[in-house]
Amino acid sequence: MSAGVVGQVAALRETVARLHRELTRYGLVAWTAGNVSARVPGQDLMVIKPSGVDYDDLTAESMVVCDLGGAVVDGGGSPSSDTAAHAYVYRAMPEVGGVVHTHSGYATAWAARGEAIPCWLTAQADEFGGEIPVGPFALIGGDDIGKGIVSTLSGHRSPAVLMRNHGVFTIGRDARAAVKAAVMCEDVARTAHLARALGQPLPIAPADIDSLYDRYQNVYGQRPPAP
Repeated sequence: MSAGVVGQVAALRETVARLHRELTRYGLVAWTAGNVSARVPGQDLMVIKPSGVDYDDLTAESMVVCDLGGAVVDGGGSPSSDTAAHAYVYRAMPEVGGVVHTHSGYATAWAARGEAIPCWLTAQADEFGGEIPVGPFALIGGDDIGKGIVSTLSGHRSPAVLMRNHGVFTIGRDARAAVKAAVMCEDVARTAHLARALGQPLPIAPADIDSLYDRYQNVYGQRPPAP
């Protein structure tokens, strides 16, 4: 790796290690489950969590660098058992810069039912642009999970998919955006569950979903000042 790439990788190792703390802060993972990865911009490389390491023990140095075939390029440990899935997403979706996987309780309960989360909330319309879809059942360790993520999310506005009987996978322009999507997915899943426990939630009209999504994606938040 050139000096520039080494610097990029070092910075991403710090970022990915730090973002794993967000998964525990928001209660999205238990024990050593779950993972965050980031694509190295302009390179066929990614940085991902090591397999089976306690969250309290994760450091920048412990993050594993892999190529987009899933082979280890740098790092002293074995990469996450979901490495092949992350690598497949990066190969198939060049616009994706970060991937996250969790078994967060409410969202994974919807996944266990094989049920998409309908868009009953303005916050869901904002972030996901409609329902949060369900992906197919797939075994861990190979490309099948990645293929299910890509086939479900390609052409879909949602950055989150509920992989049936498994859990949540999210994508983003970078790893932080993917973590945000995982946090918001669990928040929406919880509220949708509670709403349905009280009765039948009211739908939002498709045109209103479109309007909410457009406003949140293009107007909400701070924008750079005009020149």
